[in-house]
Amino acid sequence: MKLKNLPKIERPREKLIQKGPQNLKDEELLAILLGTGVEGKNVVEVAKQTLRKYSKKRLLKLTYNDLSKIKGIGSAKACTILAAAELVKRALEIGEETLPKIESIKDVVAQCSYLRDKSREHLLGLYLNARNEMIFKKHLFVGTLNASLVHPREIFQYALSQNAASVILIHNHPSGDTEPSEDDLEINKRILEAGKIMGIDVLDHVIITKTKVFSFKDKKLI
Repeated sequence: MKLKNLPKIERPREKLIQKGPQNLKDEELLAILLGTGVEGKNVVEVAKQTLRKYSKKRLLKLTYNDLSKIKGIGSAKACTILAAAELVKRALEIGEETLPKIESIKDVVAQCSYLRDKSREHLLGLYLNARNEMIFKKHLFVGTLNASLVHPREIFQYALSQNAASVILIHNHPSGDTEPSEDDLEINKRILEAGKIMGIDVLDHVIITKTKVFSFKDKKLI
């Protein structure tokens, strides 16, 4: 039966308006997100069929590729489900797992304090999701950093492979001087430009020594 042929009180949207979302069945809530059915099945039937195959918890863990392949969902509806699930997770501060949150320079230093004692320069990348949780950490370069050797492609290839929303870069100065060199400034400029093209935010670039920390963001260089 087509949805429009059902009594108004049995249609998910009308039922939600009259009785509130807490009084809807799981398939009715999913049907509202899906919006429309497929040929031969109304949207509630599609939602029921989907929930028979995937539990609610499992459904919320599916990726875009998984969801978009389910008959009756496709690309646009997959995006709607993922956006709704992510909004709820953020509101409740629920993560997929326990991931360290990077919200301050103190959090950055906690991830790289061991660089203080290195005798050579190391370039480290912290890759974050949209909730500023660190999903990946990678040593990108060891040796004297100069603009001809440090390429943005190495930095952003990991951002793409990890589906990161942003990156924070850290490198140490064994000399003890936190002031950025000319090469540091040039590298930073090139990385910022590449990040804008790639659509990946460079949140900060931090220089660390045994006793001091320099933040490009704090100095308005980012």
